[in-house]
Amino acid sequence: FPAEKRTEKKLLLPEPCRCQTRLVSYLRGRGIDGEIVDFCLRTGRVYESGRYHNAVFVGRDREGKARYAAIRGIMTDFIGDASGSDKNYSFSIPAEGKSQEVHLFESAIDLLSYATLLKMDGQNWREEHLLSLAGVYQPAKEIRQSKVPMALSRFLKEQPEVQRIVFHLDNDRAGRLAAEAIRLVLPEKYCSENEPPARGKDCNDCLCIRLGIGIIERKKQRGNQNKVSSERSSVR
Repeated sequence: FPAEKRTEKKLLLPEPCRCQTRLVSYLRGRGIDGEIVDFCLRTGRVYESGRYHNAVFVGRDREGKARYAAIRGIMTDFIGDASGSDKNYSFSIPAEGKSQEVHLFESAIDLLSYATLLKMDGQNWREEHLLSLAGVYQPAKEIRQSKVPMALSRFLKEQPEVQRIVFHLDNDRAGRLAAEAIRLVLPEKYCSENEPPARGKDCNDCLCIRLGIGIIERKKQRGNQNKVSSERSSVR
C-alpha cells in the first residue's frame, strides 16, 4: 500500500487590526522593551487582532510561513490557540547566528520578558535561541514515559549545533515537574540546566518586580478581566 500522506493543518489567523496601539501599550505595560516589541512587529511574530483586539503571537517555520498562533486577551483574560495551530512551531526568536544554546519558556510573554531582562543587563538578546513551549507541558503519569515536547523536538532537529538547553519554566508545581520530566527524557548528548525565574511565578513576574510594576498596576493594565470566548470560535 502507498504511504499515507500527512495532511498539513490550515492555520486560520485572525484578521489584523490596522493600528497596533493597544498591543504595544499592553506589551510595554508588562515591561517588554520597546526595541523587542518593534522587532516582533516588524518580523510578524506578534500583532493585534482587528475584531477583538487580542494579542496574536505567531510561530513560523524555517521558510517564514505562519504555522502556529497563540491568542491572548489584551483587555480580557482570554487564552486560546488559533484553529489549525501546529504546536511543532510555537513562538520563538532564533539566534541571529549559530548558537549552541536554546532557552525554554512556557509562554511567549515569558520569552519576551527574558529577552528584556537580558537587554537590561547589557547582554545581546539575539545571541542565543529563545523558544516557547506553547503552554504548560503535561508529563506522563509515569514520568519516565514522558516525551520531549513537539516544539523542542522539531527545533533540535533543525538546529543540530545546539548542545545546551536551559529551562526557565514557571516557579510552581507544574513548571517544576515539567522541567524535571523533560530533562529526564532528553537524549544524553544534551546538557541541560534548570534556571527558574529568580523572583515571582514566571519570567514576566520577575521582570515586573524588577521594574517596579506592581500587581495592581498589572491588573489595571489588563483591563476588566472578563473572559471573552468568541475569539476562539471566530478562528475555528
